Amino acid sequence: MTFQELRLHDNLLPLIQRAGYTEPTPIQAQTIPLLLSKQDVLGLAPTGTGKTAAFVLPILQLLQKPSTSGIRCLVIAPTRELAEQIHNVFVTFSPAYGLRSAVVYGGVSANPQVRSLKQGLDILVACPGRLLDHLQQKNLTLNNLEILVLDEADHLFDMGFLPNIRAIVAQTPRTRQTLLFSATMPMEVKHLALEVLRQPQTVDISKNLPVSTVSHALYPVQQHLKTKLLLTLLKGLQSDSVIVFTRTKFRAKRVSEQLCKSGFLATPLQGNMSQNRRQESLDGFRDGTFQILVATDIAARGIDVTSVSHVINYDIPDTVEAYTHRIGRTGRALQTGEAFTFCTNDDQAEIAAVERRLGYRIERKMLPAFDYNEKMSQEHRQEFSRPPLGGQHRRRSSAADSAARPERSIAHPAPAARPNHRSALSGRRQGVRH
Repeated sequence: MTFQELRLHDNLLPLIQRAGYTEPTPIQAQTIPLLLSKQDVLGLAPTGTGKTAAFVLPILQLLQKPSTSGIRCLVIAPTRELAEQIHNVFVTFSPAYGLRSAVVYGGVSANPQVRSLKQGLDILVACPGRLLDHLQQKNLTLNNLEILVLDEADHLFDMGFLPNIRAIVAQTPRTRQTLLFSATMPMEVKHLALEVLRQPQTVDISKNLPVSTVSHALYPVQQHLKTKLLLTLLKGLQSDSVIVFTRTKFRAKRVSEQLCKSGFLATPLQGNMSQNRRQESLDGFRDGTFQILVATDIAARGIDVTSVSHVINYDIPDTVEAYTHRIGRTGRALQTGEAFTFCTNDDQAEIAAVERRLGYRIERKMLPAFDYNEKMSQEHRQEFSRPPLGGQHRRRSSAADSAARPERSIAHPAPAARPNHRSALSGRRQGVRH
């Protein structure tokens, strides 16, 4: 099947080709015709399947011409990074019709957002908290909304946004077309779907596309040897794009600093960083300035770089869903990737849950010549002396980290006088798939 066969306008086809899209992914092939026929859609799909373009392209075609009637399409996303990414896809294809779009979220000044809203928009991409603030301050109205998109609905629930979502939806016309996308379908999201969707068509590729493009491996290791194992492992990888996930903000910062001291081009991404600093890290990772992104689960959604070859779970995630979203950063757009997970004796329950979801036992691997019996040094004690997440239980959900307002900017460690491991992490960086 081709994009032309999906009845997309000739205005869009050259832009689709220029963006590097060759043929529709399954979610695109099934969703685009339903949206063009103005039906409500419930979409269930894992990350990296082309979901964003599946709704952006038909929405632009449905809206077509700019209007002075106010915001006609609203997309709600759970994180700033995902909101920015969705907006960028609209920007890529909106020249086909000259439609105006903007993005709003918290953690940055509201003044530029107010100016954009006052100038008039056709499409708005927003995070719930800041959007509700603007609505309460009468900076915009949703009276003429034609299309509402709730993206990553399960993550909206995880972060406690459902009350805000209901308050926002209450200010939209009942005649709107509504699209709800989610990687999983917990009971709360099912209830939300019943509330906001009218006779929806369901597109479910979550069972048809398991994480078959990603291979999995477990690396048993004592907690205090994780950083040393990570350094050893990275030196042997032939890749220039790796994401390392940690459970806490403090550890993401700490591990990133240690990688930089060892000569790797690494950068952190976590909730205590300012929005500008977070964007610098993301942009640098995308353009190859940084080869390694050390992140908390704030990055598990919203990063869409097709060339990420490896995801390394420095800390095993709390839930199977979180594991799925993390490893969804590699093996995207039907490419292959590898997911490595460091595990301690305390992680057996989480490992068993992941293996049940995968349906097989994950291979355990050991690095030759690595000393797994090395005793904890004073340096190791200092590294793990700070309790995770402000002293709270280490298994607490990382959703709060995703929602945290930035408090301070964290500068990159000085790059001077360090060896360069780019040759060890070599490979070709590919384009971005939306």
